[in-house]
Amino acid sequence: QVQLVESGGGLVQAGGSLRLSCAASGRALSRYTMGWFRQAPGKEREFVASISWSGGSTNYADSVKGRFTISRDNAKNMVYLQMSSLKPEDTAVYYCAGDELRDYTLIATIGPRHNDGWGQGTQVTVSS
Repeated sequence: QVQLVESGGGLVQAGGSLRLSCAASGRALSRYTMGWFRQAPGKEREFVASISWSGGSTNYADSVKGRFTISRDNAKNMVYLQMSSLKPEDTAVYYCAGDELRDYTLIATIGPRHNDGWGQGTQVTVSS
C-alpha cells in the first residue's frame, strides 16, 4: 500500500509559477507510473501529466503542454509538477496519482486502479 502526500499549492498571479511535490511512503515508486490530475469546482477530475517508471517518458494534457513539466526522483520517492505561465483556468485541486502500470499513458484514461493510488490533493489558485 502506498501513501501519497502533495504539497506546494497556493495562490499565484496569472503568468506565475508553482512547483508541486508528491511524497510517497509505504512502497518504492520505482515500479509505479506516476501522474498528476486536477479538479476544478463543478468539474470532473481531469488528467494533467504522467511519467514512466524511469522518468524517461512523459505524457501531458494538451491544455498544459509546454507550460507544465512532470519529473520524478525515485531515490527520494518524490514526484514533481513544475507549473509555469499559469492561467486562471489552471485553478483546481491537484492530485498526485500512482499505479503499477507499465504503460505510463494508460493512467490518463483509467486513473489509478486502487484507492490508495490517490493523494489528498493540494489547492492551486491562479488570480487574474
